Amino acid sequence: MPYPTLLATPDSYGLLTDLYQLTMVSCYAGEGLADRRASFELFTRRLPPSYGYLIAMGLAQAIDYLNNLRFSERHLEALRQTGLFDHAPDEFWQRLAEGGFTGDVWAVPEGTAVFANEPLLRVEAPLWQAQIAETYLLNTLNYQTLVATRAARLRDVAGPTATLLEFGTRRAFSPQGALWAARAAMAAGLDGTSNVLAAVQLGHRPAGTMAHALVMVFTALEDSEDKAFAAFQRYFPGAALLIDTYDTVAAAKRLAAAGTPVAAVRLDSGDLVALSKAVRSHLPTTKILASGDLDEYEIARLQRAGATIDGYGLGTKLVTGEPVNGVYKLVDIDGIPVMKEASGKTTLPGRKQIFRRYAGGQAVGDRLGLLEDTAAPDETPLLQLVVKQGQAIQELESLEAIAARTAASVASLPANLRQLEHPATYGVALSDALVDLAARTRQHPPAQP
Repeated sequence: MPYPTLLATPDSYGLLTDLYQLTMVSCYAGEGLADRRASFELFTRRLPPSYGYLIAMGLAQAIDYLNNLRFSERHLEALRQTGLFDHAPDEFWQRLAEGGFTGDVWAVPEGTAVFANEPLLRVEAPLWQAQIAETYLLNTLNYQTLVATRAARLRDVAGPTATLLEFGTRRAFSPQGALWAARAAMAAGLDGTSNVLAAVQLGHRPAGTMAHALVMVFTALEDSEDKAFAAFQRYFPGAALLIDTYDTVAAAKRLAAAGTPVAAVRLDSGDLVALSKAVRSHLPTTKILASGDLDEYEIARLQRAGATIDGYGLGTKLVTGEPVNGVYKLVDIDGIPVMKEASGKTTLPGRKQIFRRYAGGQAVGDRLGLLEDTAAPDETPLLQLVVKQGQAIQELESLEAIAARTAASVASLPANLRQLEHPATYGVALSDALVDLAARTRQHPPAQP
């Protein structure tokens, strides 16, 4: 029996959902509700600790998923074989067999700063379609927003000229997650990724250096660390040399004495402040890269301490990050606004729009209103219609365009919101119409038998 590959491919998107999405669809179908028009919004109730903002990311993969959402006969047979759907109505199987997403999607553009309770995305579709989509949409938007936000913070701290490389594949939550992490990091401002598949699929050159193993092999077999450096430079001129396998400063001295130009070196351990200064004294024109479980807080500390570092390889902390606890909640069914009122998890009813107010190029506050609300002269609506009747209506954006939006979006935020420690809280007000709708919805709880 072959080992299962467990790969998520477009032809398997139909089954890539939580069981309860399908059991609920079965109920909707049996009770004649499956085709009612529903609106679900995806948002986070609160920001991660010590974060002043989030950077929305993952929309491209969300649209790809909806474009490919189908249930093949093989999928339907697999569901039947579980025995869980023995009592499911015929209408359930009919909806899945017909398949296809036919709804609309509103979303903020990737690279946009968003805040608690603001929808990153809204799905407006027949109830059964909108319900099934929840799991995948949360997965891609939550994870890519997590990585993009961390990447944006890293770029903000390191500055525009530092080289920042994504090295997180071995720490990402899965091979699929590694590809998404590479994409999100680059779309939020990093310069490249070491993940070869991600780079090739995204139309970029992979970026990386060398590992300690190469140095250890040459030292064991040739009794020479320098032969490892020479061999690597011979086949990959201009690539960075990893010089901290044994004695970092001694390696830098020997490279300087050899007289061969060294484009870059990488430091992966030790006192990065002291070592970078020592290496700089021997190799004044060589770029120094640092790696080793770095994050924005450590980069800020290195800068304050006067480290002479030109770039960073970023892995574990970038791709694991602080969880983005996004949720996907029903806000309207057949034109009837609905809201959840559970303690600590109250939601706001109705289809919403985010209106961002700018003054002198700075974002100075948001107004969360209803889709029908009118923007004030100094406000910009953020949610855009990106899918209409199942068809994408906007061109796919390049990573460079998204990265430029990310940089501009972060730069527009107040400095006290971008600080790493105790960031300020951004003002998000509710429109009068939204407040009134919430009050009226609360006054009409569901009827009880």
